Amino acid sequence: MASPLLLELFDKLPDLRADDDEELWAAGVQDAMREFRAGVRERYTEGTLQRMLVSQDARTRRAAVLGLGFIGTMDSNAAVAALLQDDDALVQRFAADALWELWFRGGSPEQNARLSDAAKNPDPAATLAELDELIAEAPDFAEAHNQRAIQFYKRGDYARAVADCETVLRLNPFHFGAAAGMGQCLAKLGKRRAALRAFRSALEINPGLEHLRETIRELEQSLGRGE
Repeated sequence: MASPLLLELFDKLPDLRADDDEELWAAGVQDAMREFRAGVRERYTEGTLQRMLVSQDARTRRAAVLGLGFIGTMDSNAAVAALLQDDDALVQRFAADALWELWFRGGSPEQNARLSDAAKNPDPAATLAELDELIAEAPDFAEAHNQRAIQFYKRGDYARAVADCETVLRLNPFHFGAAAGMGQCLAKLGKRRAALRAFRSALEINPGLEHLRETIRELEQSLGRGE
């Protein structure tokens, strides 16, 4: 049974509807979110929240996955990714957000901090240099490869971006961001069939990527016409 404390903390957050802008919602509930985060960190373990993810109650699943976004590690990656298929739209959204938090915590605390700083650095050259160093030190840190793929994409180095995306997906097969990014790079390279496979894979992992449905349809139609 879900702990009433977690739901008590969760219920202090204003309602979020499926069509609301989540960033605006989060900005408006900062005080309640701080209380929720503090309560989760003080009273819950990652294992307890993982067990709550399979509750029959959607509110409990929402609260648990939101909590894992604050305290979870890559040990929760598969369990949270499973909720991308949930029949509750808000559970899906919270799961997608939580996964990004988990992925950025995929290394040691020091490596995680370096990745976060690199991703925020406005200097592309400095960002790429830091990511190169981080990957050399921690070659299994999937999100470091993903962030470097983003940098390669911005530079127009699509082939190297694809290579990094492939590494991400080998290390973390639930990384819908890398799958979608690989599709974008392959499309830029004119490899439309491979791009279509990548986009389909991203949507299969995360059905909430609604914007990809039109991209997939357009690719299917163009390939069907032999363009």
